[in-house]
Amino acid sequence: MKFMSKKEEEINKEFAAEENTAVEQEVEQTTEAVEEISEEEKLREELASEKDKFLRLFAEFENYKRRTSKERVELFKTAGQDIMVSMLPVLDDFDRALNEISKTEDKELLKGVELISNKLRNTLNAKGLEQVETKTGDVFNADLHEAITQIPAPTDDLKGKLVDVIEKGYKLGDKVIRHPKVIVGQ
Repeated sequence: MKFMSKKEEEINKEFAAEENTAVEQEVEQTTEAVEEISEEEKLREELASEKDKFLRLFAEFENYKRRTSKERVELFKTAGQDIMVSMLPVLDDFDRALNEISKTEDKELLKGVELISNKLRNTLNAKGLEQVETKTGDVFNADLHEAITQIPAPTDDLKGKLVDVIEKGYKLGDKVIRHPKVIVGQ
């Protein structure tokens, strides 16, 4: 073993102390850098999370606006549905009256009732009421027609088709408010 002088020992101790201090400082700097990086990552994750929440909330709000605007348009389209439904029997009565009056000789009475009927129909059409077009010979559609009864088809070409239309159907906008009542051939 080699003996060191006191001075060499002190120098070695100082050197070791300086080396330890340098190593400790390096460890501290590395730890601080790691902590800064992990804190920066946490902040980035929080930012990404908040951004995701914001985008979801924004999308949800846009869907809400679109849905309420669509509901509002539907409400305006069908706002008078109750009134229109209550007016349908009046239209039916006018059709029956015109049918019976046309059999008489009094053409002035027929003309007057036709004028009133047309005025009522035009007013209701202006508010969005449309007649569902159905006629004898059309193919029966369960989504569109209401079958009252089935009878044996008078001819083979009327099987599964409309034999007679008992009551006219009406729609308000795109919504059917009264299905046409029909008789279907079997």
